[in-house]
Amino acid sequence: MSESTHLTTIARRAAVRPGFFRVAALLVALAVGGCGLLPEVKEETANWPAERLYSTAHEALLEGNYTRAAKLFETIEARFPYGRYAQQAILEGAYANYRAGETAPAVAGCDRFIRTFPNHPNVDYAFYLKGLVHFREDQGLLGYVYELDLSEREPKAMRESFAAFKELAVKFPESRYAADAIERMRYLTNSLALYEVKVARYYYSRGAYVAAVNRAQTALLNYPRTPANEDALAVLVNAYDKLGLVQLRDDSQRILKQTFPNSVYLVGAPSKAWWKFW
Repeated sequence: MSESTHLTTIARRAAVRPGFFRVAALLVALAVGGCGLLPEVKEETANWPAERLYSTAHEALLEGNYTRAAKLFETIEARFPYGRYAQQAILEGAYANYRAGETAPAVAGCDRFIRTFPNHPNVDYAFYLKGLVHFREDQGLLGYVYELDLSEREPKAMRESFAAFKELAVKFPESRYAADAIERMRYLTNSLALYEVKVARYYYSRGAYVAAVNRAQTALLNYPRTPANEDALAVLVNAYDKLGLVQLRDDSQRILKQTFPNSVYLVGAPSKAWWKFW
């Protein structure tokens, strides 16, 4: 199987929503690892040539044994840094770490590949994989199964994911991964806007109306033309109402009506419409 075919297979599987097999495989790996049944990679592979190391690592990757695959790919890098399998080991090792939930080494592998092989034909996938790693970071085991709302997360990983996808889309617009990266960027943009809105709602609920206004304005200014703008405008309407800033309240409500004519927040007076906000 060619290098291109390997990466195509890996990329296709990366975007597929994991199901029961992921959970079962993880639980089995934890049980086996806890019993100490897996031999040490260094001892097992002490005299293996690069070709055997790579084929074994790739087989482990396809079988879902991501921890073992990552260790084997790392061994290839360490023993044969200038061999013909080194490039592939970095990229597939990053993917193995990603699937094993090891965020830091996965990102480090992507960055190392991008830095070392900027003109490699598969460098676009390195950017895509880096975006995926941050896209999934902090969701945890249940997040993989239930696809938790990204706006509930701390935004640092979301911003880094967006940056990686954006770099891919700008540098490699013809990449096979560009379309999916752009779709994920749209999702991340609205999730970041929703994060700001939820912070604004929190401040509002605590009576910190000025802080609520500031966070709602941040959502509107930094993430325009997103669905979350409707919620941000609703925060402004109600926060300004509480502050007694009638003109600003009415201006915000007018913009809300013009931009979102069917908004649920337009039912009744601002204070009466607020119940729909929660």
